[in-house]
Amino acid sequence: MADYDVIIIGGGPGGYVCAIRCAQLGLKTACVEGRETLGGTCLNVGCIPSKALLHASHSLHEAEHNFAKMGLKGKSPSVDWKQMLAYKDDVIGQNTKGIEFLFKKNKVDWLKGWGSIPAAGQVKVGDEVHKAKHIVIASGSEPSSLPGVEVDEKVVVTSTGALELPKVPKKMVVIGAGVIGLEMGSVYARLGTEVTVVEFLDAITPGMDSDLAKTFQRALKKQGLSFVMGAAVQNVDAKKTKATVNYKLRKDDSDHSVDADVVLVATGRRPYVDGLGLDTLGVKMTERGQIATDHWKTSVDGVWAIGDVIEGPMLAHKAEDEGMAVAEAIAGQAGHVNYDVIPGVVYTAPEVASVGKTEEQLKDEGRAYKVGKFSFMGNGRAKAVFQGEGFVKILADKDTDRVLGVHIMGPAAGELIHEACVLMEFGGSAEDLARTCHAHPTFSEAVREAALACGDGAIHA
Repeated sequence: MADYDVIIIGGGPGGYVCAIRCAQLGLKTACVEGRETLGGTCLNVGCIPSKALLHASHSLHEAEHNFAKMGLKGKSPSVDWKQMLAYKDDVIGQNTKGIEFLFKKNKVDWLKGWGSIPAAGQVKVGDEVHKAKHIVIASGSEPSSLPGVEVDEKVVVTSTGALELPKVPKKMVVIGAGVIGLEMGSVYARLGTEVTVVEFLDAITPGMDSDLAKTFQRALKKQGLSFVMGAAVQNVDAKKTKATVNYKLRKDDSDHSVDADVVLVATGRRPYVDGLGLDTLGVKMTERGQIATDHWKTSVDGVWAIGDVIEGPMLAHKAEDEGMAVAEAIAGQAGHVNYDVIPGVVYTAPEVASVGKTEEQLKDEGRAYKVGKFSFMGNGRAKAVFQGEGFVKILADKDTDRVLGVHIMGPAAGELIHEACVLMEFGGSAEDLARTCHAHPTFSEAVREAALACGDGAIHA
């Protein structure tokens, strides 16, 4: 048994960042994690490994489609799937070991095992009970499935199984056209898999600006992904090496089916709170199974919650921000998260990134706004690297010119979006951005041009 100022349950992005920040603020800190490695879903079976496979498969695409155009002649590379998976695992290892190093550097104790909270101020790990003035629940989330769909992580897989298939399948059905499904579908499509995406709604990437979503879907179709929209999956009939996805089209209630070697279930995630003892403790929950919080405080004094287990987008960086904010609040400081400026990124090619309000949200609010838009076809550097597809779209208040939302599809969109985030964090206007000198030639010039389009007009359009 040991006494701590803070014990964090969960070693994912929210938990480990919270632990390090607590230690930096002089609090005696421990982090409970039952995996063999730190980093949670994100580093082990989520964000990081999927980005490794996206990079590898995009490199293959470049070799197959663009190298010859640049005078790089030769035989296209073949895919060594085992080596690609080994590269992915090496990337995971480097990152998870890095967190271990940071824990040692900051004197954070790693309590290895699965944690529960038998009473306020106590955390049980294995047979040991540790005391803490504050407990932070950062236990993350797990994939959610559908009725009639049984996951075996072999033929019917979640994103976890999709990251370690024994071979590249000939046919894959992705259930769900959200970020995870489209990213993993994109990986396998580049590797030669015939990918069909089955989505219940009539548009991909729910919540995304519709202008962006439509353009994004067209780009993915050109890359070979097929889409069945407005389809309600009834069940998956899985055999040893094959599966059939049965669905009804909502428009006419007609029955259809599609066969595949692998079915990826990408229908979202749900909070993971199993085994924590929250019922016994009396922690209030929401109707959607999330932990109810008020500025990250739960209904039990001294118990906090962050990340995927509470309301808000299930994003690693949202959890990280909450982790730092909670650490600062526990230390007596003013922890803060600006939920209006949390970017979202889809790491396909082209990348897609958004922050702030969509055009649909502004219309629903009845807010007067203006739109500045610029195509990457007008950007010299984008055209030079065969990435002229896509655009930057800026939404600004009609009267004040304050930037309310930015939506990008194009090269390095996941990096470009942060120019908008910094601007919005300081309440900046489209004119502020338009009057800021941008280096030439860069992708970011497209952002400036979109800002100019909010005023008198873009220069290169």
